[in-house]
Amino acid sequence: MHRAIYPGSFDPLTNGHLDIIVRAATIVDELIVAVVHNPNKHPLFTLEEREAMLGESLAGLNNVKTAHFSGLLVDFVKEMDASIIVRGLRAVSDFEIEFQMALVNKKLAPGVETMFLMTTAEHAFLSSSSIKEIASLGGDISDFVPPVVKARLLERYKVKK
Repeated sequence: MHRAIYPGSFDPLTNGHLDIIVRAATIVDELIVAVVHNPNKHPLFTLEEREAMLGESLAGLNNVKTAHFSGLLVDFVKEMDASIIVRGLRAVSDFEIEFQMALVNKKLAPGVETMFLMTTAEHAFLSSSSIKEIASLGGDISDFVPPVVKARLLERYKVKK
């Protein structure tokens, strides 16, 4: 059985993330979408809120589960008895960073492979940061995030439409 972990901060989940999740779920037997606690970031949503939005957005995908973790990714991968890390790429600059992380992870856990998936062209420009900025300024984010995420962002920023 091929179990994979797709880690991220998902603050918030975007349609670009969703695209990677749906495509990865067709490749592996089980996909765990894992919200990471990064002490160097100051997220808009709590770990629990992010995992809840993921759960609602991924409800129709039978082989996809959500989780959260802190610490080393490879330790979480081993804990979940997974053998694959899924990473999404939007641009060449993403690849450089992700490639370095994949090499470090391979050194720390030789039995774990990293699988890179390119985002589709329609989502290549999406980032959680830009979506938060658009939402905070009252812009329309309907095409960028799942409905549950849009509602939570509008609620968080108290945007009236």
